[in-house]
This record gives sequence, C-alpha cells and structure tokens, in this order.
Amino acid sequence: MNWLGSLQQLGRAVMLPTMVLPAAAILLSVGSLPWDAWGIKVVGEVSTVAGHGIFYFLPYLFAVGVALGLSNQAGQAGLAALAGIVIYDQVTRNFGDGTVQPASLIGIILGALAGVMHNRFKSIKLPEILQFFGGSRFVLLIVGLCSALFSCFMLWIAPILQHGLNAVATWEYSLGGFGLFIYGVLYRVLVAFGLHHLLNNVFWFQLGTFETPDGNIVQGDLPRFFAGDPSAGFFMAGLFPIMMFAIPAIAFAIIQEAREDLKPKIKKTFLTSALVCFLTGVSEQIEFAFLFAAPYLFIVHAVMSGVAMWISYWLDIRHGFSYSAGIIDYILNFHLSENAWKLIPIGILYGLVYYFLFRWAIRTFKIPTPGREEGSMLEDWVGNIPYQAPLILEALGGKSNIVQVEACITRLRLTVHDDRLIDTGAMKSMGSAGLIKLGGGNVQVVFGTYSELIREEIAKLLERDLPQVLFCAPVQGKMLPIEEVPDQIFAAKLVGDGVAFVPERGELVSPVFGTIMHLYPTMHALGISTREGLEVLLHIGIDTSQLKGHFEAFVQEGDTVEPGQLLIKFDLAVLREQAASLTTPMVITNPDRVKSWSFAPFKQVKKGQASVMSVVLYDRNVGGVE
Repeated sequence: MNWLGSLQQLGRAVMLPTMVLPAAAILLSVGSLPWDAWGIKVVGEVSTVAGHGIFYFLPYLFAVGVALGLSNQAGQAGLAALAGIVIYDQVTRNFGDGTVQPASLIGIILGALAGVMHNRFKSIKLPEILQFFGGSRFVLLIVGLCSALFSCFMLWIAPILQHGLNAVATWEYSLGGFGLFIYGVLYRVLVAFGLHHLLNNVFWFQLGTFETPDGNIVQGDLPRFFAGDPSAGFFMAGLFPIMMFAIPAIAFAIIQEAREDLKPKIKKTFLTSALVCFLTGVSEQIEFAFLFAAPYLFIVHAVMSGVAMWISYWLDIRHGFSYSAGIIDYILNFHLSENAWKLIPIGILYGLVYYFLFRWAIRTFKIPTPGREEGSMLEDWVGNIPYQAPLILEALGGKSNIVQVEACITRLRLTVHDDRLIDTGAMKSMGSAGLIKLGGGNVQVVFGTYSELIREEIAKLLERDLPQVLFCAPVQGKMLPIEEVPDQIFAAKLVGDGVAFVPERGELVSPVFGTIMHLYPTMHALGISTREGLEVLLHIGIDTSQLKGHFEAFVQEGDTVEPGQLLIKFDLAVLREQAASLTTPMVITNPDRVKSWSFAPFKQVKKGQASVMSVVLYDRNVGGVE
C-alpha cells in the first residue's frame, strides 16, 4: 500500500472519534444556562461535568476509534486499544512524576498499534497447546505487552516529545496571522485528498497546553477552547465565514449559471447542499462540484480561506466548534467566544465576493459545473439508496474488486484490487461529485452527507450472495422509465416490467449473458433467456413489425450472447420517419421472478454501459454469471 493510501486510512480513522464531540458541546452549552436561578442547579452541574468528561477521556476515544477505523470496525481491535491505553495510564501514573499523562497523540498511536496488529495477527495459528491464545485473542495479548513496553519508553521520551510540541506551538503562534494563513490554505488543499483530518488533529487536539482550575491538563486548540483557555479558538474562528457564507455562495453561483432547462433540478440539489453547509459546515459536496472542473479556482478558494483565518486573528476573534464551523456550532458556543459577532460581517462580505467571483469565472472560462452540461449534474436519488447501491457497487468494479469500504462525513473511502475497473462516468451519473484515486487501490468517492448510508447498503451487498442480474444498456441514447413509452401495452407493463431507451445509433447489443430464445421474422425484436431464468424482450421502436427490410440480425435462435455483443443493426433514419416512435423497450416478460428492481438515473447512456438496471430474484437456485 502506498503512503498516500495509508494516510487516507489513518485520516478516516482519526475522524471517527471526533463524532462524539458535538455531544460534549451541547452538554457544556446546557450547563452554562442559569439553572441556579431556576432552582435546579444540579442540572447545570451534571451537564458541565458530563461535557468536560468527554474531553477528559478524549485520548481513550481516539485509541478505540482509530483502532476500529483501521481494522474495519473489528471489536477485538477496539478492545485491545482500550486495554492498551489503560495500561499506559496506569504505568505512567504509578512510575512517572505526573507530567506524563494520556494525550490524544498517545491514543492515536495505541489505536494505530491495535489496528495494525489486528490486521496482521487476527488469523494467526499457534501450536495446538497454545491455540487458545491464537487468532483475535493473540491481538489482545500482543497489544497489551507492546503497550506496557511503550509506556516505559514514553516515561523517558514523553517530556522530550512534549517539549517539541510546545516548541512547534510557540513557533506557530509567533507567526501570528501568517501562521493562521498557512494553516487555512493547507486545510483547504488537504480537503481535496481527504487528509485534512490529520492536519486538524495536530492543531485542534495536540498543540498548546492549558491547565484547568481543577488541575487537569488539556491539549489542542479545541479542548482548550471549551476548557476556557483565553488563548484558544484562533484555529477555528476563521473557518466560520467560509463555511457559513463563502461556500454556500458558490452553490448560489452554480445555480444561477446553470442552463434554464436544468436549473430547477440543480436549484433543488444545491440549495440543499448550501443549507447543509450553512447549518453544519459540511462543504465537500459543493467544493467537489468545481474542484476537478477548475482546479485553479480551488487554489484561489484555498488562498482566500487562509486570508479569512488571518483576518479573524487580526481582529482578535476567538470562536470554536465541536463538529464544524456551521451556524449550529456558532450559536451553541457563542457564550465561550470573543468578538465572534465580527464573523458575521466578514462572512457576508466573503459571500458577496465569492458569489460574483464564481459567477464571473464560470461564465468567462466556461467551467462545466453541474447544470452547465447534463452529464455533470448531481442526481437527486437519495431516497432510493437501497435500490441504487447494487449499481454503485457494479460501477466500483463489482464485489470481487472491493477490499474494504468505509465512509466519513461526505465520501466513501475504499480500497479496491484494481482502480481501473471503476466506471467514473457511471459514478458521476449516480450522484458522485468527484472521484479521487490515491494509488495502491485507495479511492475516495464523494457522495455528500449520504455517504454513510451508501456504505451501509454496499456492506450489506458484500455480506450477502444475492441472486442478482445486472443489465447493460442495449443502445446508445437516452434511458426512460417504462411508464413513458408512447404505447399503452408497454407503458401499462402488460408485456413486462423494465426500462426503455431512445436510440441515437442504429445498433442493438445484448444487455445480459444469455441465449437467443426467439427472433421475430422481421427482426425488429428478439427475446433472450438469461442463465438465471429471466426472459428479456428487446423491441426496437413502436409499431415497427411491418417495416420489413430495415433490420439486419447478427444472431439466430439458440446462439449464446454476452453483454455488449451486437445483435441487430437497423436503419435509424427510416424508423425515425415511419415508426410511431423510436422508443425501444427492454422488459422482463416473467417479472414474477423478480424480488426488487434498481435503475440507474434516467439520462444519456452509452451502448453496453454497465449497469443501467439490476434485479434481485426471489429464489437462490439459479445459475450465476462469472
């Protein structure tokens, strides 16, 4: 595995434990309310203690979370990491001088140790007399022993490491606004590779030290901010104008520059994305809409993000968040901030600059943002995720190509055997805002905030051996729902259920593996029996049975065919003039065999494109297709 792919896995794993931080922020906000005046002081006390408790045990959360993230959610790895940091805590507590304590960095190290050890030794076989300690039990044993040795080593090296971190923090703070500018630019650039969590972990959870009034030591800009450190919050404040105003303004610019015929759907999609970004600070679905189409514009975006960090520092603004820089965190944590009201006028100014800049750039340089060309449009099919998942899995190269699939907030993070098998065009047509290949089979696919739901559905498919049949496009043209066929027999599904196509070229190819069971004398239609027992009818045009001499078959009854194989050539110009319609249905005439249907977005398809339709059968006693 290449180093970039390894960093991707670590970045994904580091992100997992931070998901608990919003709970801490809410508890602390609740605890700050005047419960004493209301006569129920205990409510505020409990909320405050609970909120600070999450930050106190943050190293433990990082240990378990990183271990789970690196081991594909293996419970043994999480338990081993928890045992490891408990050992570390006890050894350093009893044999140290009190200066060495569990920290987020230690949690990450021990979590990574547990995750790597689990992946390496989870299937280890020992001699029969010792096999009780084999397999996953060996992971617990080896991580416990390594943690004890690591703890002893840290008693010696920890003061040196802490001195180094303090030096880095001192150097960063000495740079003032320029240091914040560098951080802002790096943060935005690393978003493109999904590695920004690694950068944030250093600044948010490791740099800087603050001792609370009760004697606890907290590290990092984020925990120090919530602990009341008057010098914390600078590394988060400058992100609010970007997340709340600038990036939503990009969404509005994309909407305004979309074609009029596509603007309604683009408006629906990107208004939702803008609202999500404003509320929660999740921005990647918007950013990936122009990242690949105009990378130079993304560079400008990164620089302006750095400038926002510099401005917030110059105006002495301190603010923080537990999740991201959206309006929810802005309001929840406002009582802990300093000069945070200034972020609103800064954000409004940034929003106006971004809106007019992006509209000008999109129009001037003809940037193919969503809605400028139909092929780049993000589809709104999230309500059908369980039915689209089989097609997404097929576009990823199928079950056999998947090594590991995980998800963070906005993207699938995959390891595949061969990233060349991924159909980038199909992924884009099914809602992906972008696809990044990091090498070594490590891939990221941006699906927005529904990525975790997609991961869950793909995981279910990987675990089950479903009797499933995948269909390729039989023609090049536009795909339509069967209900839109201009013929009541097909539209009412009296012949069968399926989809239809409006061909743009006079070639019909096989959508499946199967056998030609019937070829009509005029050759305007044929039937295919798949290996799974499905009967598929392909009918070229509507009312074409009388148009003799305009069809040429390249197969005959009894021939076996495979997806993409040429079946019939037809005179498209003659059919356009003489047929009732060019619409070509592809229907399954025995739909009683089908348990569920999945359809790709109804839009332009290429001849032989996989997969435009997927069906799951009721019974398992069917022949599979390799």
